[in-house]
Amino acid sequence: MKKVELLSPAKDKQTAIAAINSGCDAIYIGATNFGARKNAPNSLEDIKEIVDYAHKFYVRVHVTINTILTDDELKKAEKLINQLYEIGVDAIIVQDMGILKLAIDGKLPPIELHMSTQCDNRTLEKVKFFDNLGASRVILARELSVEQIKNICTNVNCEVETFIHGALCVSYSGQCYLSHYIGGRSANRGECAQACRKKYSLIDSDGNIIAKDKYLLSLKDFNASKHLKELIDAGVKSFKIEGRLKDENYVKNVTAYYRKEIDKIAQKTSSGKIFLDFEPDVKKSFNRGFTDYFLDGREKCFNFDTPKSMGEYIGKVTKVSKDYFEIGTNILNPQDGLFFDGQGCLVNRVDGYKIYPNKMPALKEGIDVYRNFDAKFEKQLTNSKTKRRIKVNFIFENGILKVTDEDKNSVQIELQFGEIPNNPEKMKENFIAQLNKTGESDFYAESIEINDELPFLPVSKINELRRNILSELMKERLKNYPKKYQKPLKYSNFPLKEMDYRANVHNNCAKEFYENCNCKIVEMSAESGSKATELMRTKHCLKFAFDMCKSPKRLYLLDEKGKKFPLKFDCKNCEMVILTCEK
Repeated sequence: MKKVELLSPAKDKQTAIAAINSGCDAIYIGATNFGARKNAPNSLEDIKEIVDYAHKFYVRVHVTINTILTDDELKKAEKLINQLYEIGVDAIIVQDMGILKLAIDGKLPPIELHMSTQCDNRTLEKVKFFDNLGASRVILARELSVEQIKNICTNVNCEVETFIHGALCVSYSGQCYLSHYIGGRSANRGECAQACRKKYSLIDSDGNIIAKDKYLLSLKDFNASKHLKELIDAGVKSFKIEGRLKDENYVKNVTAYYRKEIDKIAQKTSSGKIFLDFEPDVKKSFNRGFTDYFLDGREKCFNFDTPKSMGEYIGKVTKVSKDYFEIGTNILNPQDGLFFDGQGCLVNRVDGYKIYPNKMPALKEGIDVYRNFDAKFEKQLTNSKTKRRIKVNFIFENGILKVTDEDKNSVQIELQFGEIPNNPEKMKENFIAQLNKTGESDFYAESIEINDELPFLPVSKINELRRNILSELMKERLKNYPKKYQKPLKYSNFPLKEMDYRANVHNNCAKEFYENCNCKIVEMSAESGSKATELMRTKHCLKFAFDMCKSPKRLYLLDEKGKKFPLKFDCKNCEMVILTCEK
């Protein structure tokens, strides 16, 4: 079985530890600044605690520095990256090419560099460019098919990471300027206002309304669980769960779910067994309905009715009364949240099939009902004592107690012989029983082999012996942590000879980097003041959605404030482009 990494998000220390306990092989988290989720910063002290906990289980820690930076910010990022390396962080996720120039100039430590999906990594040529530079890993765009991913993996030497679950950006990542254009909040600067989750109307050049006040740019959530084996066979090394703003329960549930799914077909890259006390189910956590996007051809990946969580499908309304309704199932509980036809309610009381809501909504028989908050399940997640433990084997012979973990680390302690036990067999039973009591430690005993006569030891001494030898084993594990290092980078030819604002060059160092890669930057970033003509390029196509692929009419998006955005369609590549507003 191949080894693949399960990479989980964390917005803070508590969520990171929950992700590790639930089975991830690596976590990614924001630092004090420069992350694409500006609202999820973490101090160096907290990240150090996370690193220390993660490395016990050989879980890696990646930190996001994936915004575009000003010249002044780049100097601060340089200092931050050096500090992150010093506290043991394994990799940084980057978008700004100025950071690559710092690495080439010898100003960064040998910390692994992972090229963010914000770099617009959707072609083999782009990924090969980063591979030739010497980047350790490239994180692919989410719009690629399994065949495209396989073609990339086959033709590069660097590691390839793909998303497998969570919210989808409707635009190619790094190529969305809509939020910045509308309100000055740049997605490339970590301040996306999620303009794609707002209401729009679709009109044609004659003023005909095709769709009114719908969430026309809002996509369902990604779920690639059916494609895991295909992606592993294609050569993907890391599977990423989106969600650095998601809560702890979400991360627990989704991580545990994918841990179980991946374990059926591949080995984990970290250590430890996950002792789960709940049955994970991704349908029960926040989701807008699921899509596998473009992994296996084009499908209806959008949800025009709501940008909010739908949750799991429960059934259809079978009866509506004055103060209750029925769905034909009795699985609901008080405080459950329900969603239907763009509305929602809480369950106050359940009496058989009768559901009494906190407020009686306008319902009709036959409407589909979803549960987007399972109160009982959320309580189970909140109270979960799921623990991760490392397998060890004890052996006692020739007066020496030796313990070996699942990664072949081992330590030993020589027992001092004094008093001979009156009942050697009972002594052996006590010894095995106490060694098995690994309690709240990070280990569990798979086997205990006694091949020699034991000295008499009181229970307290056996417990002390167990604590001491496991403490020494943890020190040995950490000493032998399989650290990876970034190999030296070198300049390589960029696939294009020149780039405009879409290169997202926001500082002089990044501009020099491109020039050293034989690519002329004709415009600085949109955030620097350059005019972005394409506000968004996306594989989500409204012509396709409304069965208008052959229509010659020009189409426009109209926002709630009356701004009119022309749409352009690149049918050869099956892409839609949102252009700047018409006056």
